[in-house]
Amino acid sequence: MQQDGLILELQKGNQRAFERIYELYSESVYGIINSIVNDEKIAEEILQDVFLKIWDNASSYNSDKGRFFTWILNIARNASIDQIRSKRHKNSKKNLSADNFVNILESSSNFSAKADAIGISKYIDILKPVCKKLIDLLFFKGYTQKETAEELDMPIGTVKTRNRACISKLRGMLAE
Repeated sequence: MQQDGLILELQKGNQRAFERIYELYSESVYGIINSIVNDEKIAEEILQDVFLKIWDNASSYNSDKGRFFTWILNIARNASIDQIRSKRHKNSKKNLSADNFVNILESSSNFSAKADAIGISKYIDILKPVCKKLIDLLFFKGYTQKETAEELDMPIGTVKTRNRACISKLRGMLAE
C-alpha cells in the first residue's frame, strides 16, 4: 500500500495502517526525539505519546499543508520540547551539541536511509553549518532566539536574520 493509501486508512481508523506507519517511521522519529531529549528512556516514552497523538489526530492531517513525515516530526518535536521545558530547571544534563545532531542526521545509516527515502537528506546535506546549528537549536531543541544567540555567541539580530535566510533556503529547496 502506498503512503497516500496508508494515510487515508489511518484517518479511517484502520489499525493495520497505523501499525505499518509505526514500522515505517518509528525509528526515524525516535532518533529525532532522542537527539532532542538526550535520554533513551524518556525518548521511548515520548515516542509512544507521539504515536498516540498521531492515532488520535490523524483526521487533522492535511496533505495540502505539508508532507506527512513533516507533520509527524512536528508532533515529535513539540512533544520533545515540551518535555525539555517541563524539566529544564531540574535537568542538569546538557543537550547534544549541534555537531552531534548534525552527525546523527548525516551518519546514522538507518536515519540516513529513511531520510533519503522520504527525500530530506539532500536538503540537509546542502545546508551550511550555521543553518544546521540554528535549526538544531531553534527547532529541535526549542531554544529561544535569545538563548540561541547566547549559545552561538552572536547578536540576536544576526540569529533572526540568519534563521530567516536558512528557512527561506529550505522552503526554496522544498518548492523545487
